[in-house]
Amino acid sequence: MDKTTDIKALFHHFYRPLCLYALHYLQDADAAEDVVQESFTSYWQIITDGATDGIGNPKSYLYSIVRNRCIDALRRAGRTGKRLRPEDLAGEISDEQAVERSEVEARLWEAVDRLPARRRELLLMSKRDGMTYDQIAVATGLSVNTVRNQISRALHALQADADRILKFVLTFPLLPLP
Repeated sequence: MDKTTDIKALFHHFYRPLCLYALHYLQDADAAEDVVQESFTSYWQIITDGATDGIGNPKSYLYSIVRNRCIDALRRAGRTGKRLRPEDLAGEISDEQAVERSEVEARLWEAVDRLPARRRELLLMSKRDGMTYDQIAVATGLSVNTVRNQISRALHALQADADRILKFVLTFPLLPLP
């Protein structure tokens, strides 16, 4: 596999989890994407310079680059000390928790992406945008029962995906998560 293929595969596999990881630090989706893109650019420059011999684990290296860039961005914004740690809705979390959660969140978003377009749209209107079934029905011209049914089907599909992932992890507990 050549260097270009390697970086494309890494980008495809780690872009979303790294963005979610950076989001735990920065709390800003655009800034998180910028940091991840800059990190991949830095990694690409290292690869093209032939300095990858010292990089045994590209995943760890990419997470380190992203973490350091996030901390730099937070310092430039005036945050210091404990305020440089990642956070989620419950508050401050460890870096290891941020890595784990970003990977789980990425798998969840991949499952959402696999939903049929209309079902995905209705689910996001409900869960992400906080709209009621009545509001969604008005906005889309669908009946409330159709909205309820489609969101229920979406949630069942996501639950089935979560069950498959959990069964796989429990069956092969020594395998690292992708």
